Amino acid sequence: MKIVLTDARTVFDELVTDEPLRQIGEVISHGLLKYEEVAEAVAEADLIVCNKTLMNAHTLRYAKKLRYIGLFATGYNNIDIPYCREHGITVCNAGSYSTNAVAQHTFALILAHYNNTARYHQYVMEGRWKRSPTFSPFDYPLNELAGKTIGIVGLGAIGQAVARIALAFGMNVIAYNRSPRAIAGVRMTGLEELLHLSDIVTVHCPLNPDSDKMFCRSAFEKMKQGALFVNTARGGVVVEQDLFDALESGHLGGACVDVLNVEPMEENCILMEAKNCIITPHIAWAPVETRQRLMGIVTDNIRQFLNGTPVNVVS
Repeated sequence: MKIVLTDARTVFDELVTDEPLRQIGEVISHGLLKYEEVAEAVAEADLIVCNKTLMNAHTLRYAKKLRYIGLFATGYNNIDIPYCREHGITVCNAGSYSTNAVAQHTFALILAHYNNTARYHQYVMEGRWKRSPTFSPFDYPLNELAGKTIGIVGLGAIGQAVARIALAFGMNVIAYNRSPRAIAGVRMTGLEELLHLSDIVTVHCPLNPDSDKMFCRSAFEKMKQGALFVNTARGGVVVEQDLFDALESGHLGGACVDVLNVEPMEENCILMEAKNCIITPHIAWAPVETRQRLMGIVTDNIRQFLNGTPVNVVS
């Protein structure tokens, strides 16, 4: 049985390896296939495991033995689900493996904005503290989170984890979700009310037709003057030009994003030039412990499929 990995470099390093998969079958590992290379590389695959590789009628056209696609991810917008259903290919994702990691990174970004940590570190490294007339310079503003309102868009596992952290900071927590949920300490609202009331808007919804380009000019205009926008979900939920404009105008006080429309970042990505914008390279999900947990889920998904009892099935 051949298990083909199409973008192994997006998951593995010297600390997290594909050894668990090698206990199941013959693993053919490709570091990072180009789109035009995928079809031939997976032609003899019985199982494919991928992260962000596009799986569609073109890339799967030679894969006549293929029975299963496993994802190193929760999102599956890179998989042509109707094609897989038509061809009897089971698709399984890895849900909830990164909940704590993404919630943690969300607050790392929020704190970086409100505490200006990087700026003050640079202040010290440049020797400016040595020359400061006072022991505690106030060159960059600092703000408390307690009492601020955080609006969570998408109240799944990650959104709920973010809510718990926010409550621990003494924040007011409101949330918008397509289907209302009863979560202690969280008040459900409509999206427009959330945008109007929130000091921080943080996005934790999947990318789908409903959320595609959800955060555009009109959404940013509805947000409070000086509010912070945070996105650790998917780049496609944001119109980057509109976010840039909202930052440049000063309407938004800042943005923190871990995801972009095109990844890796394009040379001419407009957000590189935006004011008060913190960008990290899609690493919210990537702590060592998180990737080890991911491997456990992916491996178990395959074992369950081979035993005739598939779990985490999306198609």
